[in-house]
Amino acid sequence: MQFTAQQIAAFLGGEVVGDAQVSVSNLAKIEEGTPGTLTFLSNPLYTQYIYTTQASIVLVRRDFQPERPVTPTLIKVDDPYSSLTMLLELVNQATLGNKRGIESPAHISDSAQLPDDAYVGAFAYVGERVVVGSGVKIYPQVYVGDDVTIGDNVILYPGVKIYHGCRIGNNCIIHAGTVIGSDGFGFAPQPDGSYKKIPQIGIVIIEDNVEIGANTTIDRATMGATIIHRGVKLDNLIQLAHNVEVGENTVMAAQVGVAGSSKIGAQCMFGGQVGVAGHRRVGSHVNVGAQTGIPNDVKDNMEIMGYPAVPKIDFARQTIHVKRLPELNNTVKQLQREIEELKKLINNNN
Repeated sequence: MQFTAQQIAAFLGGEVVGDAQVSVSNLAKIEEGTPGTLTFLSNPLYTQYIYTTQASIVLVRRDFQPERPVTPTLIKVDDPYSSLTMLLELVNQATLGNKRGIESPAHISDSAQLPDDAYVGAFAYVGERVVVGSGVKIYPQVYVGDDVTIGDNVILYPGVKIYHGCRIGNNCIIHAGTVIGSDGFGFAPQPDGSYKKIPQIGIVIIEDNVEIGANTTIDRATMGATIIHRGVKLDNLIQLAHNVEVGENTVMAAQVGVAGSSKIGAQCMFGGQVGVAGHRRVGSHVNVGAQTGIPNDVKDNMEIMGYPAVPKIDFARQTIHVKRLPELNNTVKQLQREIEELKKLINNNN
């Protein structure tokens, strides 16, 4: 499908500079642009490529003024990155298509409630008393346990497993292999050294507009609910334990692990491989560097790094000192030698 610069500018509310009738049928990075593709310039570090790219159309900021002639047609918009996101959403919708209906074989329990516009892929299982909202897409090999509720416009990609009783809000996307509502890691030590399983009778609640990456696991609560509030974005391979709560619009990169009953505030950003100990509280608007370990509570509006987690500026100072350790070690050894020599001189004089 092809679109002209004029059509794209009208959709984005942009201004065309150049040939308004030039058309594109694909997207590309600015340094890899070819004729017939659209790209964008958002990061100033890539400005050099606008003079060499072969792309037909480039999205730029409204205040962009080229220093020398450019070949592509420019579309000036308020925010090129956000505008590109809008175009990518259109492409994604066209790629996925508007799947509807129930493929065979699939198991749909008689007591389940599915709207006419739902899609259920082959080998999917939908349990008893499940309630599914409008526009939901359940891809092949998805398991939806008994008494699960799913809101409108939810996408469950292949292999997602949602255990009994869990609740999924509207406009959520859950990627392949993710497990929602598996048992929390609860075991009581016994006098003989063994462990007795503690029944996990709670649920998982995922609110609206949450996206969860592939192969992430979110455990059900021991009692009550593990809660992922609205707007949260989780990367692949994340583990959230029983009774964890994640505040709205918090984002977490891959391999984050949050132990049981910890509470994460709103608008936080977690880098990859962050670990949070159990029963901790992390405030809102907290930025956490990759591989940080959090053994204690964290106040609002902090930037932390390292293990144990410390303010970012303290971590930077520690890193400088660590780099100087070999030099400091040599200095200490030299001082020790000089002290020994001074001791000998003093003893000889006495």
